[in-house]
Amino acid sequence: MSDGTRDGGGTGGGGGASTPGDRDLSGRYLDAAIGLLQRVRDEEAGRITAAGELIADAVAAEGRLFAFGAGHSSLAAQDVVYRAGGLALMNLLSVPGVVGVDVMPATLGSALERVDGLAGAVLDSSPARSGDVLVIISLSGRNSLPVEMAMNARAIGLKVIGVTSVAYATETKSRHVSGTFLKDHCDLVLDSKIAVGDAELTLDSVDAPFGPASTMVASALMQAMMATAAAALAARGIQPPLLRSANVDGGHDWNGRVFIEYGDRIFYRH
Repeated sequence: MSDGTRDGGGTGGGGGASTPGDRDLSGRYLDAAIGLLQRVRDEEAGRITAAGELIADAVAAEGRLFAFGAGHSSLAAQDVVYRAGGLALMNLLSVPGVVGVDVMPATLGSALERVDGLAGAVLDSSPARSGDVLVIISLSGRNSLPVEMAMNARAIGLKVIGVTSVAYATETKSRHVSGTFLKDHCDLVLDSKIAVGDAELTLDSVDAPFGPASTMVASALMQAMMATAAAALAARGIQPPLLRSANVDGGHDWNGRVFIEYGDRIFYRH
């Protein structure tokens, strides 16, 4: 929606005087972000709990944990790997060229998301096996890579948790040959509630909507899931394998002990 402000120049420096609407944009963005977090808290609570239990099941059964996302969705996956306060067993399932914007030109990463067969090759060469859990993050869930990643993972016995915007499945078309979306191939789906286009702000003076929020919401869902899993393990009498910050006294030694005890399920140190 538009706030009706006129094209009034920048907010500082040598530009024209800022308008009240321009000065309020940060507040509008943060309000929108808070609103999205409140929605996922209230509407996804049961599924977050279920996801935590799935992860706890795998840890208790000596399974391994993996997270995958392509492009900016990879940021939320990376946020739970080798993370202070996080589960030490969460590993990044990496696909060369699509981890964030690690390839040049960056547009190549978007093209790779549409390549058929890539997901199968990645899973075949990974340590993932039946009984493990894979969390797949994809805002739209419409590209071949996340769809095939979920399909192939379930085919070899992994439990798949999807973090995606369900709105895309009703407002866009799948880019996978099956016509399906990520959400159609998961054991459990967490809906990020992000609107199609991933932009929370508009101005009359700006030609395109702006202010994406998907990374923040996806990261919050991931961390909520990890917290729930830790509590679920503790409720079963299992001490969750958590990492501590290496920047606090004793943190490095603590992590070293965790790496030794769970080394056969931690792959980011190899």
